Amino acid sequence: MSDWGYAQSEPREQLARLHFFSMKKIEPGGDVALTITVKEFFTPAEKALAFFAQADIQTNQGVTPYTPAGWGQTLLEALEACVREVNRFPHIGAS
Repeated sequence: MSDWGYAQSEPREQLARLHFFSMKKIEPGGDVALTITVKEFFTPAEKALAFFAQADIQTNQGVTPYTPAGWGQTLLEALEACVREVNRFPHIGAS
């Protein structure tokens, strides 16, 4: 267990360490650079929800905008889920 979590005095505060990843979403109109932030919760409400990943872009803007995200018991599970969601729908760049 990491010592950073002991800075949290109340579990409901949901203290989390942040991990940052970058990737390029390959699109016909050109690559889209994005950042994925993964939160590592010290005291997750559910063990299966210890890691939460979310992209900093939306996809599917032409129909219903969608922010790719994913949960997991490990950093890898959450990151993989988010990357799958990034690639699930197209991204429409700014005109």
